[in-house]
Amino acid sequence: MSLKNKLDRLKSHLSSGSTPEKRDQPSVTPGMEVPFREKWEQENVYPFFIDDHYCLIREVKYPLSHQHGNYCFRDFLTAVDLWNHQPLSHPLSAKGHQAEELFFFDTETTGLGGGVGNTIFILGYASVFGDHLVLRQHILPHPGGEVPLYQSFLEKVNYRTLVTYNGKSFDWPQVKTRHTLIREHVPKLPEFGHFDLFHAARRLWKHKLDRMKLAIVEKEVLGVERIDDIPGFLAPMIYFDFIESKKPDGMLGLLKHNEIDILSLVTLYSHLTFQLYGIDHNQTRAETYEVGRWFATLGENKEAEQVLSKLTNGRDMTSYQAKYILAFQQKKEQNWESARTLFLEMIDSSETQMRVEALLELAKIHEHRLIDYKLAIVYCQKAIEQITQSKTTAKWKRHITLEQFEKRLKRLERKYVTKS
Repeated sequence: MSLKNKLDRLKSHLSSGSTPEKRDQPSVTPGMEVPFREKWEQENVYPFFIDDHYCLIREVKYPLSHQHGNYCFRDFLTAVDLWNHQPLSHPLSAKGHQAEELFFFDTETTGLGGGVGNTIFILGYASVFGDHLVLRQHILPHPGGEVPLYQSFLEKVNYRTLVTYNGKSFDWPQVKTRHTLIREHVPKLPEFGHFDLFHAARRLWKHKLDRMKLAIVEKEVLGVERIDDIPGFLAPMIYFDFIESKKPDGMLGLLKHNEIDILSLVTLYSHLTFQLYGIDHNQTRAETYEVGRWFATLGENKEAEQVLSKLTNGRDMTSYQAKYILAFQQKKEQNWESARTLFLEMIDSSETQMRVEALLELAKIHEHRLIDYKLAIVYCQKAIEQITQSKTTAKWKRHITLEQFEKRLKRLERKYVTKS
């Protein structure tokens, strides 16, 4: 690579500004032929040249009014606004961010494994610019084109937070691996935050989805219907065929597949935000419970209590599960009377495990906090009865055993006799 080209490339990184300039169509490198170039350009795909190599870039713009599944892209602006003006403490919080600073990112690769043997052949992303969502895809036309691929990608990157679906485990580590091989010839990878929506989706919908593939979440949760979509597992085969034949047809199908993946990330982020804020009118009780449990796991007790308290009036399992979390939260905060009330309500549950745990906690509270050994004995006896009647002889959750209850009962009886 010539020194002049290296210096020219560095110039773009010395300028500042938050709004990317419109990409000019690159001039043709003398003597370089792009197979099926006219057909590519009919699909808004243009070459990007560096010396004797090139990559291909596709750009699509969507108005913010465009509907993708149950949401339009303008709803994403509402989501970011919620985080900034009604802040919640949460890993998905966009507080302090503008909508333009979130970068929805997805790749297509030649395999599902890691390491240098796996090549990325599509780098796709979308961001809000003005009144449009702009989607760009950088395409590797042959294995020798990684320098222009990453050069064109990195010179257009302008973001603070990456938004992916399982990207922490797969997409971005793979980008870093491939970048390492050509790092002397392209800009370095920037620092950024990362929202991985896969983990969020698993938390909220694992109770109803057997698999957490994005295509399944799209269909079952987001209202996205894919028509004539190419299955992701065929991507490597189609790409290798493209390398050999140079014909764009199969790759154009993969670009559409990748495009839907990226657009669905925007919809998913909006939906997750509305779920966390409790403003999704179609939110189920199970989803509300999962939101509250997530806040509880994060130690955000105020938010957890606010969400879970909406569920405690029912007598379904979701109601008892909400009481379970709230009861232990009240116990941790040493609100013994509130905890006692919730544990009392839990002993009506149809789940034996939950009844036994509630009876254990009631026995503890009456023994150690209320110093009422007689009631503690009653609850301990009821728990022993529940375990004895249970068909299982294995250890209970939280390592509750019949022997431990019998030992506790003897201790309580001694205390009761001594007190009397």
